[in-house]
Amino acid sequence: MSEEIDPKKELAKLKRLATDVASQIHDIVEDTLWSDYVKMPDLAAQLYDAVKAANDYKKAHSL
Repeated sequence: MSEEIDPKKELAKLKRLATDVASQIHDIVEDTLWSDYVKMPDLAAQLYDAVKAANDYKKAHSL
């Protein structure tokens, strides 16, 4: 029995991953910028990759 992946659910999952990274960035900016600023380049790269993955998936599945 093969389970099909719902493209809309998969896109929502990818968007949630991007939002989670954006939330981490927001928390640093709001609360710990001066001590955790060193985490920003890695988080920015993660956010870029996550948004790109979501956008690419959306385009590939005509969503």
